[in-house]
Amino acid sequence: MIRFLKEGISEEITTQVNSQVRDTVESILQGIAEQGDAKVRELSEKFDNWTPNTFRLSQEQIQACIDSLAEETVRDIKFAQQQVKNFARIQLESLQDVEVETRPGVTLGHKNIPVNSVGCYIPGGKYPLVASAHMSVATAKVAGVKRVIACAPPFNGEPNPAIVATMALAGADEIYCFGGVQAVGAMALGTETIAPVDMIVGPGNAFVAESKRQLFGRVGIDLLAGPTETLIIADDVGCDAEMAATDILGQAEHGPNSPSILLTNSEQLARATMVEIDRQLETLPTAAIAGQAWKDYGQVVVCDSYEEMVKVADDLAFEHVQVMTENPDYFLDNMSNFGAMFLGPETNVSYGDKVIGTNHTLPTSKAARYTGGLWVGKFIKTCTYQRVTPQATVEIGEYCSRLCELEGFAGHKAQADLRVKRYKVA
Repeated sequence: MIRFLKEGISEEITTQVNSQVRDTVESILQGIAEQGDAKVRELSEKFDNWTPNTFRLSQEQIQACIDSLAEETVRDIKFAQQQVKNFARIQLESLQDVEVETRPGVTLGHKNIPVNSVGCYIPGGKYPLVASAHMSVATAKVAGVKRVIACAPPFNGEPNPAIVATMALAGADEIYCFGGVQAVGAMALGTETIAPVDMIVGPGNAFVAESKRQLFGRVGIDLLAGPTETLIIADDVGCDAEMAATDILGQAEHGPNSPSILLTNSEQLARATMVEIDRQLETLPTAAIAGQAWKDYGQVVVCDSYEEMVKVADDLAFEHVQVMTENPDYFLDNMSNFGAMFLGPETNVSYGDKVIGTNHTLPTSKAARYTGGLWVGKFIKTCTYQRVTPQATVEIGEYCSRLCELEGFAGHKAQADLRVKRYKVA
């Protein structure tokens, strides 16, 4: 039996909030499309109190940001980027061009072609999310994208040196300092000073996610990455209350609307974890945010079996799934809906967020039912082609002609009939 010891905010309230966000974003994007740079500047001043002469950073400004960082910080950034790039290269090697003769004289194939230009959004208004630059910029460059531009909002009234340095070290071709919907809109729609891109990637708040949703079709997107979601799957063999509480709050601090759920088959662990969360919130520096997220969006679910736990977890289809049970591989083998999985108490979501090498831009809001997260393949178009000999075009053409007639497509039929007539040997 599935029992909820704690439930989160109602879906009705969430729907009302989403509707307000949708209307706001629609208005902003329309303004950018009509007014270009002037609207971007107006919005930047309004939301970030930031109006530099130009939003694009010069090479001198970029180098100054790199030089301002401690040597250890630069080494740490490079280490994390190396992990991300290495795994992206491994993924890239798994994508192979193919060409095969499927019938005598019929050759089919596909080519993997990088997208030409990508705009990367790196959040940085609340926290300077250095890691997001690795995940988007570095991965796009490994994929072979020719033009990669990157935007991040100012932090404390100026470009954040760590984010700017990370963008540059990752290989960004153009770096801009402005954020929010105006950054996403400017990259996608273009302005007088910013050439539009073919694809937008990167996480962000609800307004950034909504802007990507509204722009999809005009440009490609990676996925709709909304508020961070974390599911802790635990039993009293693989986990204790301190670890469960630490890992829940470690992700709840992302934002006041970040859901964190404990799913367990141990009611004792569930109740002990709730007590431990309250204790840790007394000293956690980010307790104001994490505590609000836990209060409004936190849940505790108790099941009787692993089978029930898998059902609940797949229904949730959460972004992050951290498994700390006696047999973690059971969930890897049986779950089908998750963004990224972290197996065993030795690993945690923070590793994936920051440094281990897998990408942290992942599906939220149940999108894990139909997509994985950002990876090198998202920047690749798999494009097919075909080649046919004169003899084979007669065989294929005769089949095609009859099938076109079946559907009533006279023009299509004529294309096939012309080949049959021209290449058929008497």
